[in-house]
Amino acid sequence: MKTNSKNKILIVDDHLLFSQSLELLIKSFGDYEVIERFENGKVFIDYIEENSSTEIDLILLDVNMPVLDGLSTMKWLKDYRPDLKVIALSVNDDEEIIIKMITNGAKGYLLKDTSPEIFKEAIECVIEKGFYFTELVSGMLINKVNSSDKKINLKEKEIVFIKHACTEMTYKEIASEMCLSPKTIDGYRESLFDKLEIKTRIGLVLYAIKHKIVFV
Repeated sequence: MKTNSKNKILIVDDHLLFSQSLELLIKSFGDYEVIERFENGKVFIDYIEENSSTEIDLILLDVNMPVLDGLSTMKWLKDYRPDLKVIALSVNDDEEIIIKMITNGAKGYLLKDTSPEIFKEAIECVIEKGFYFTELVSGMLINKVNSSDKKINLKEKEIVFIKHACTEMTYKEIASEMCLSPKTIDGYRESLFDKLEIKTRIGLVLYAIKHKIVFV
């Protein structure tokens, strides 16, 4: 945590009441200040381009917005400002959306009904450590990938599968790409879930990021 100034946060969300309430919550934490709020990705990007020297510690980015949504905004940030740390915010716990946001550079993903305590923990963790992997998604904590540093030996085909699983491809498309049957791919998936002690494709993506199998 900074000792001489507050951490600077931007909010990008089209729901005015939510973004105002979020700003008040952040201010109540004491160590943070919201320097700007934006109603969509386009006005946010315009601001970033015009204020490239502005110090920004964290961006809270809504996934579903008009004009330019969170995913498109995240892709722009990955290409032009990968140094900026982002936590995605959404009412949607869809696995596909979560994977897309994380693989395009989001450092965390929080549901909008997250408790203030978890929200505070998330922003602290992302600012200080770079990632927040313990967010509540689909009713379960997916911090298993961040709780163990034991060495796990992966086969070459398993690593290839993991890399493909971190893309937007379906399991059927991965099978075609790897010239394997869908049944064999299902076997890889279940074997890796068991070996890595994870339960979802999201967990697989987070494991890949943490262990530098893929880079975001």
